Amino acid sequence: MDFAAEGLLEGIEDAQARADRIVLLERLLADGIPLEELKRAAAEDRLVLLQVERMLGTEQYTAREVAERVGLPLELVLKMRQELGLPRPDPDDRVLTDSDVEAAARLKLFHAAGLSEEGILEVARVLGEGLARVAATLRTLVRDAFLQPGIGEQELSDRYAAASATLGPQLGVVMQQVLNMHLRDQLRTDVVGRAELARGGVLGAVPMSIAFADLVGFTKLGERVPAEELGAIARRLGELAGEATAARPPVRLVKTIGDAAMLVSPDPDALLETSLELVAAAEEEGDEFPRLRAGVATGPVLGRAGDWYGSPVNIASRITGIARPGSVVAAGATREAIGDDAHWRWSSLPNRRLRGVDHPVPLYRVRPADPTPSG
Repeated sequence: MDFAAEGLLEGIEDAQARADRIVLLERLLADGIPLEELKRAAAEDRLVLLQVERMLGTEQYTAREVAERVGLPLELVLKMRQELGLPRPDPDDRVLTDSDVEAAARLKLFHAAGLSEEGILEVARVLGEGLARVAATLRTLVRDAFLQPGIGEQELSDRYAAASATLGPQLGVVMQQVLNMHLRDQLRTDVVGRAELARGGVLGAVPMSIAFADLVGFTKLGERVPAEELGAIARRLGELAGEATAARPPVRLVKTIGDAAMLVSPDPDALLETSLELVAAAEEEGDEFPRLRAGVATGPVLGRAGDWYGSPVNIASRITGIARPGSVVAAGATREAIGDDAHWRWSSLPNRRLRGVDHPVPLYRVRPADPTPSG
């Protein structure tokens, strides 16, 4: 085939680059990729990605065909794709792959099992948000590793294909493991909560104070900034939390969970100090860094594998979700544990009913007490 006559070498003047392009085109043709698709990919400057795109699935079905094939309403198939954060195609556009058919088949199994459509779509929405960030971060990692001066199109295409063949299956295994670990932790929280209700306490529980600090507006920020920038913000939160807890033992950083950090301490006074310092440290990062808010609760919790479970964990997390940006809000039990310490200024807030808590929770905004004037 005369690739130059077909316009597939247009704009490539360097002899080595033209030779690389020809080798790549010959390979793609031999793999069965039609000429028109090659032309479209060349015009969109994505010839080096065609191997990967083929590995990830050939666009061969319409949404209508997928719906009929698996026995689901067409609108549900389209909604599922939309909630996953993917483009919503015209029902008769031939843009879906075998992966879309498999996803729709699994959706039908969930639907047939009696799970609500609303709940399934909510899971899809959360899954789509998280995996879009994973894919964008992975894309940046691979791009930075492979886009080096002097690499020809043929080699770059091979590198992308090899990375996809290796990373895809491995990432799937890791994601399954991480999902299992998170499910285990959340189920433990549910079990501990039921045990507290049944017994009025949990065997082996110890009194602790728990704090969560989260970045305000982090999810919406993800819609406006690149994934690598979002990842840098989350990493910086982890660094700030680590620095704050290292400076004030016995406060300990338990974990960071995307846009939030979980802290624990047997000393509620020290935990309040650390929470306020962490919120202030976020303010000092400048206008481009999201503001923090924190919630603190105190009570008996159960320690397992470095994590903590029980009502105070749930209460602290819920309080964080309703705290105003730049503030630290504590439950009444935390104030009772500290007592009338002149070190703090407590501003009473309306009692709140928090999800998962069977009684209204007294709340207080906490600030350092005003310094006593000298002389």
